Amino acid sequence: MELRHLRYFIAVAEELHFGRAAELLGISQPPLSQQIQALEEELGARLFERTNRRVALTEAGRLFLVEARQVLAQVGQATDVARRAQRGELGELKVGFTSSAPFTSIIPQAIFRFRRTYPDVQLEVHEMVSRDVVEALLNGRLQVGLIRPLPLPESLVAVELFREPLVAVLHADHPLATDPAFDAGLHLQALADEPFVYFPRTAGTGLYDQLIALTHEMGFSPRITQESHSALTIIGLVAAGLGVSVLPASFTRMQFDGVVYRTLLDPSATTAVWLVRRSDERSPLSRSFIRMLTA
Repeated sequence: MELRHLRYFIAVAEELHFGRAAELLGISQPPLSQQIQALEEELGARLFERTNRRVALTEAGRLFLVEARQVLAQVGQATDVARRAQRGELGELKVGFTSSAPFTSIIPQAIFRFRRTYPDVQLEVHEMVSRDVVEALLNGRLQVGLIRPLPLPESLVAVELFREPLVAVLHADHPLATDPAFDAGLHLQALADEPFVYFPRTAGTGLYDQLIALTHEMGFSPRITQESHSALTIIGLVAAGLGVSVLPASFTRMQFDGVVYRTLLDPSATTAVWLVRRSDERSPLSRSFIRMLTA
């Protein structure tokens, strides 16, 4: 039995006339009659009562019509699902992002547009440190990642979404915060003798390595006296007077009592957010998401 047999049967059942059904199907009447007879033989049941004057459904035909319509409807739905999935309109997309990503306007706005454009896509977002995003991409648990710069294996491809300045995070009573001479910003070297509040080396954020590289470029190593895996906790510890810190400028959206942000004036004091995927990632969903972020 083929789908065309069901279509032929439904046409005859709805028209109750072989001639009109054949015309609708675009075939001649004799082949249509032959196909209906073959279907009846395969089923072992008469579907139509035929006389010279009329065609009527048998009880078996009436019940078979209900099932045939459901089968064709399901086939149509399956076809639509496959086509929409190919266009990236259906399916599941898993995205991992570093904790600082939502503090930029670009990424939340892109995710909002994606959800509005593709409401039937099951979008899962997972907050992770950059190193864990890389690992999840490699083992297939994620399709797209948003990270701070890290050394990447050759099997991953990165696109820089944007670059932003780094800022010094200071207690409001710190001399560098109260002196109007530094309102426009300061150089990283000005923090050389300060105790730092920062991510531990093992955090895997990408920002730790950037800070170490920058301070070495300026001729000093940061004296990290307090550590936290959370950027918000780091800002809170600065507010408590336990040291200074350096974070992406997007965190200035977080206003803490007792904390002042100052732009770092060093040209190299910037950081980026990368969009990362596997080099063999070809799913329509991920392509749609990536286009929306990079457009």
